[in-house]
Amino acid sequence: MNPLLDRAIKIFCQPLFESIDEARWHDTADIQRHALVSRGIIPVMPVLAIAFAVGAAINTYAQQTSSLPSAATTVVVLGSPAPVSQEDSARTVVSLSTQPAPLAHGVIEDYLRTDSSVDIQQRGGGGIMADISVRGASFEQTLVLVNGLRMDNAETSHFNLDLPIPLATIERFDVLHGTGSTLYGSDAIGGVVDVRTVRPVSTQLSLKSGVGSYGENELSAVADLVEKNWSDALAGDHQLSTGFMPDRDYRTENLSNESRLSSRLGQTDLLLAGDDRAYGANQFYGPYMSWERTKGWFAALTQEWTSHTQSSMAYRRHSDIYLLERDQPTGYKNQHIDDGFEGVLRDQRPISRSLNLATGLEESTDQIASTNLGNHGRNRGAGYAALEWIKPARGSLSLGGREEVFSGGRAVFSPMISATRWVSSTATIFASASHGFRLPTYLDLYYSDPSTRGNPNLKPESAWSFDGGVGWFPTPKIATRLTVFYSRQHDTIDYTRASENDPWQASNLAGLRFTGVEASFDWQPRPTQSLRVSWTGLAGAQGALHGLESEYVFNYPVNNARLDWTNQLLRQVLLDVRLGIVQRFQMEPYVVCDIGLQRPTGRIRPYLQVNNLTNTGYEEIVNVRMPGRAFVGGVEFALSHVRR
Repeated sequence: MNPLLDRAIKIFCQPLFESIDEARWHDTADIQRHALVSRGIIPVMPVLAIAFAVGAAINTYAQQTSSLPSAATTVVVLGSPAPVSQEDSARTVVSLSTQPAPLAHGVIEDYLRTDSSVDIQQRGGGGIMADISVRGASFEQTLVLVNGLRMDNAETSHFNLDLPIPLATIERFDVLHGTGSTLYGSDAIGGVVDVRTVRPVSTQLSLKSGVGSYGENELSAVADLVEKNWSDALAGDHQLSTGFMPDRDYRTENLSNESRLSSRLGQTDLLLAGDDRAYGANQFYGPYMSWERTKGWFAALTQEWTSHTQSSMAYRRHSDIYLLERDQPTGYKNQHIDDGFEGVLRDQRPISRSLNLATGLEESTDQIASTNLGNHGRNRGAGYAALEWIKPARGSLSLGGREEVFSGGRAVFSPMISATRWVSSTATIFASASHGFRLPTYLDLYYSDPSTRGNPNLKPESAWSFDGGVGWFPTPKIATRLTVFYSRQHDTIDYTRASENDPWQASNLAGLRFTGVEASFDWQPRPTQSLRVSWTGLAGAQGALHGLESEYVFNYPVNNARLDWTNQLLRQVLLDVRLGIVQRFQMEPYVVCDIGLQRPTGRIRPYLQVNNLTNTGYEEIVNVRMPGRAFVGGVEFALSHVRR
């Protein structure tokens, strides 16, 4: 059987309720079978060379010019009771589209890094173990959604970006800066990231293959079928690398199928997805040559009953096996399986010409079975309501509140208020205040190994966030925003220690404060060219540590500047340049530049990705080295069916 097909079948057909004591996870031979070596992969270098030559010589059958999205016409729904334009939004929401240069980016973190208020702390290549935070909050204080449904991991937020959907199926990333618990619940203290999948518009098939530095080998396939009242998108991808240093090899695989149906009931969307990741974890959690393998499953059904009302239900499962020392598979080992269920009913409707009301009911359940953390579960239910008055070119005002009740009787109320005012035909002022909260993960509460200790007495986190600023939109091609923000947190959870000889101990920090400034400039001089420049500066109150050393909270960037320039140089060449200048707390600044080249149209689409062009030596997490300069090149074959 084809090894990729075999792997895909294993992802989906793995028994959903496998035992925590499953013998094969204890089998040394199984670990060796999944060692990350380049085997069974077709040679693609000759294909790549031919593709570049043919792609440059052939004039495509459809010589269209790809158009980049305009900043002036972008509509956002994240953080607002009703869809509004970015110009009218009182909250800062950045929409990062994957459509202009899909072959110029290798992983989802490449897109998210272009927002200066987003901090990615990555431990490995291929998107392995990447933490995400917004506006200086910890990685556990950022909520990740897929099509509006929660992807948080009850074990640990380190896995929040372990998304089981292939990159090729993602249309955009919507990023809310600031607290979002009123509409989205727990974990949305620093911000919210909503990953939106693409809706196919035509029947087509695309196949991609590439190779690169450090034994990189990547494959992907997307098959879209579009009929009058329904569509289906089947996609899978595979990435493998032997690693840029010992015990930093990895293998990742994702498979998804999304079906959409229009019927008398309304619009129906069914998403099924799974992933499998195995990787060397050298220095990830301490001075050990570790190894880890995770699997994820996700199923979501959304039904639009009317133009105002929709319901959703979702199930997610994540399994994790961790070896403290890779060459000792019978030594210290942790195994975890966590499950999550979510049910949502949302309604959004106009009350009058300028007034909209959004309401919702949610229920969710999390449970875990673990050799280290034990067996635990918890339930929560919530209801929210938000009212928004909006007058285009005049201003808006939003008020909302959420009551969330947890098993055991604890309840949290999270209000919000936001407003915007047009002071001229091209300028706005805006402000917001909101409350957020987060429950401790099971790892925070119960974990124990030679270097880290949980704390079952941890209190939930909470925070009040305030921001205000100005927006300037002199032309439809230019958008600028300047925002000042402040976050006052209570009982912040971090891992601290008094000296390097002590283990990290989970604890609540009191009196943590963040003050920051963020500025952005978006310019689209032509339909095929865009420039985004952004900068975020942060200052945090160190007094909360009381002389202790912080593992996570105080690793934030005090300065983060980003530039993303996309330009179609010729009808056959699209260039994407991404530049980042980052200075972390009490660290020296570093510069990282990534470049992507691709042929944007045609049946044969060569591409080249150059990561860390400057060959910068840097760490996003202390003592975890990041790769140096690396190249990935390949070709995508795209075939479309045109109705006659």
